[in-house]
Amino acid sequence: MSDLVFQEPTKQIKNVADLATWKKSQAYSDYMGFVRLMNTTVKGKKLTDECNVSETCQKLITMIDTLDGWAEEIPPLQQPQRYGNQAFRTWHTKLKEKGSVTTPGLITGLASRGTTRTFLCCLFKLRVLEETDSEAVVHRVFDRYLEFMRKLQTKYMMEPAGSQGVWGLDDFQFLPYIWGSSQLLGHPKVSPKDFVEQDVSHFYKDEYMFMACIEYINQVKTGPFAEHSNQLWNISGVMHWTKVNSGLIKMYMEEVLGKFPVVQHFHFGNLMSMKPA
Repeated sequence: MSDLVFQEPTKQIKNVADLATWKKSQAYSDYMGFVRLMNTTVKGKKLTDECNVSETCQKLITMIDTLDGWAEEIPPLQQPQRYGNQAFRTWHTKLKEKGSVTTPGLITGLASRGTTRTFLCCLFKLRVLEETDSEAVVHRVFDRYLEFMRKLQTKYMMEPAGSQGVWGLDDFQFLPYIWGSSQLLGHPKVSPKDFVEQDVSHFYKDEYMFMACIEYINQVKTGPFAEHSNQLWNISGVMHWTKVNSGLIKMYMEEVLGKFPVVQHFHFGNLMSMKPA
């Protein structure tokens, strides 16, 4: 990789017609390969299971801890509007000013909600992360990232992307439902119909990523679950976690990676290329 000349990543999905090129691109193939590899790696495993945490994974966790510390130093401002506390701008400015100095260019990518998944995919492509890191990437790095994102969302009242969320499934995220449902494959006690019960999601929130997502929804939303999270309510009617998992992957490809309002923000360069796969 030392001889590779990196090009500045740019937006290349500029209209709906570019979606066809994106779906046939090397970047799309590489990214979905990454998603499926992580999905397979955590099949039937708990967040609390022991796993190897390499030096690289620990550095990534430390980066998130640093970002979390900055949020602790920057309290929300008293303001009239409900969403989007202006103090987040202060946090983000600090990220742009100190991120590259603190962790040579990596921290900025990790902190962005829209680019974290591709950031981790790129680290695998660069062999900074190895396949042996896969479980720790999901259970330690990504889970810590989710914890931090929820902190930003609640502390600075981050506004969801639309009343139902741009992801269709959740106001802010989708991927933890995929990997989280893989963790629950073959569970002897919990079936999909159980996760809508608050006592069930609360009991298992520290062990399964899917349950932690549901627990968070129950904390920030009020009213009947079927009304504020209709897609998830429908999923609870599926008989087996295997079908939930495969269905969520298909939904992710169609409703997230296949939607122009989402992927228009993606950047492409050497590592994530729009060239045909």
